[in-house]
Amino acid sequence: MRQVHRRVTRMGKSRFPVLILGETGTGKEIVARAIHNVDPRGQFVVVDCSSLVGPLMESEIFGYAKGAFTGANNQKLGLLDAANGGTAFFDEIGELAPELQMKLLRVLQEKEFRAVGGLSQRASNFRVVAATNRDLAADVEAKRFRQDLYYRLNVMRLRLPPLRERRDDIPTLVAHFLQRYGNGHNVDDCVMAALTEYDWPGNVRELEHAIQQMVAMNSGPWLTPADLPSAVVNRSSDRQIDASLNGVYSAKGDPELSVPVAGQNVLPLAEVEKRAILVAIEYTRGDRTVAAAMLGIGRTTLYRKLKEYGL
Repeated sequence: MRQVHRRVTRMGKSRFPVLILGETGTGKEIVARAIHNVDPRGQFVVVDCSSLVGPLMESEIFGYAKGAFTGANNQKLGLLDAANGGTAFFDEIGELAPELQMKLLRVLQEKEFRAVGGLSQRASNFRVVAATNRDLAADVEAKRFRQDLYYRLNVMRLRLPPLRERRDDIPTLVAHFLQRYGNGHNVDDCVMAALTEYDWPGNVRELEHAIQQMVAMNSGPWLTPADLPSAVVNRSSDRQIDASLNGVYSAKGDPELSVPVAGQNVLPLAEVEKRAILVAIEYTRGDRTVAAAMLGIGRTTLYRKLKEYGL
């Protein structure tokens, strides 16, 4: 991420197009704004290519002339007008309709465009930053995205790695979000371990929402495993149990723990259940409510199992 930060600084000092690649939630718009803020001339205008389609999208981007269609009682300036002199950020550019891809290409080449229903060309000189979570190169091969537009956008490229590929950033991000949303909240070692081990398919955005949820449910000052989102709890439980069972299955020749079957040591099912409960109880530091949630059973069932196994 330090390398990403250095590249953002270099990109911000130029006016060449930038293409940002990354999964959903990796912070592509934040990086786009950072590129703009290096040399913050004009406005930073967001064009969300995934939210609008057809004529509505075209009128939002290019604006429309008075009388262009029913209800167009006045002229309306488009997003490209607002971006003149600044930065136009095309979010999820891979979702842009083919007919709009062609029109956008002309804008990038000629620095001018015509409003919907308009007769004259209007100039707009802006820096373009585009972002997508799609594989645009594959879309070009499949004829879903114009090759010439791809080359026009792909002058400088920046890939944002998913959070699972930079787990060392998680404690820093957690501290940042706690400072933003918390009220003197802190996390204990168990919570930080669970947050670091989780894969975060929603990336930084999912982590941010998780911290918001935890803070909202806990008056502080310490956030505990009981406050963790269920997805994080379930994943942590799976890994703890897997690690425990891997250790069990690697043991050889212990007649009290395993039964030889086809030359292998296989643990009795009751012993697997007993050890899973022990792992959960140890992981939650004796919090039986959270342990039951991690194991996917009710608290009453957990109490019964503890009594049954003499734990």
